[in-house]
Amino acid sequence: MLVYALKRLLWMLPVMLGVLIIVFTITYFTPGDPIAAMLGPGYTPERYAQKAAELGLDQGYFIRLGKYIWNAFVRFDLGRSYLSNLSISDEIAARFPITLCIGVLTIFVMAVVGMPLGIFSAIRQYGAADAALTVAALVMNAIPAFVFALLSLILFGVVLRWLPVNGLGSWKAWILPVVTSALPGIAVVMRMSRTTMLEVIRQDYIRTARSKGLKEGVIIRKHALKNCLIPLITVTGGFMTSVLAGSIIVETIFGIPGLGMYLMGGIIGRDYPVINGSVLLISLIVCILNLVVDLLYAMIDPRIKAQYSAKKGKIKKSGGTLPPVNEGGAA
Repeated sequence: MLVYALKRLLWMLPVMLGVLIIVFTITYFTPGDPIAAMLGPGYTPERYAQKAAELGLDQGYFIRLGKYIWNAFVRFDLGRSYLSNLSISDEIAARFPITLCIGVLTIFVMAVVGMPLGIFSAIRQYGAADAALTVAALVMNAIPAFVFALLSLILFGVVLRWLPVNGLGSWKAWILPVVTSALPGIAVVMRMSRTTMLEVIRQDYIRTARSKGLKEGVIIRKHALKNCLIPLITVTGGFMTSVLAGSIIVETIFGIPGLGMYLMGGIIGRDYPVINGSVLLISLIVCILNLVVDLLYAMIDPRIKAQYSAKKGKIKKSGGTLPPVNEGGAA
């Protein structure tokens, strides 16, 4: 498994390089002039040329791209903002923990609320509770997160005045951003939990456990739940990327000084180094999350872990080949 993890880490390098080239190319050829936006109306050609030389924008595409790749991958320097002249690495280091905390809390709420509701809905299949939860999941999944954010802000922040609507001054200020970000994910996890649990509880080993007189709660916890985790981990890991992407809207609505708001400011102000650096970090986090999800598969499913062990044995074995792993009996 260690060899597999190292290979995946090495594969991140070409992925990150491809993301950097694509984003840099898009920002380079995007219509608009960041120098004109910074100088404002009435600038002179001399002032324009001086600012372009100062920022390095008077050079060609390939020269600028090569310098940016060198600075980002070798010197770990993402440059400076066009507007504030502050180090982008320092700004991201200060803002990213806020976005990460919101994302982790969102995933936690999504899993803690969505999984039990989905399992309960599967156990009470075709009942009133199952129908109500299914309708609620469809509604939450159909409405975008930013609509929930705006409605919650108006209701709980403006009308009822129960919760703050701007910043992160107290623990109450975390409730609306986290809950509004988690609601679509709760719907997805709930529906996936219900579908997977319905498949699992119809298996022969579940019938055998029931015939032995085990309680239904014990059967669900010790036998059925573990076999439901792999698709749920896939959904949860994939939704984390959506949380990072959606942080742009959520942080802008609630005035949270995180990475999403920083990226939005860069987009509005045509601050291309801010855009490139923020997207590069988000892509790195997505690659790491995919690796963590794959490693969690091996921790949960013994068949996948047996495959890793078999591959490791083949690498160590100097001659001959090992017999293929019997996945059906590895569990």
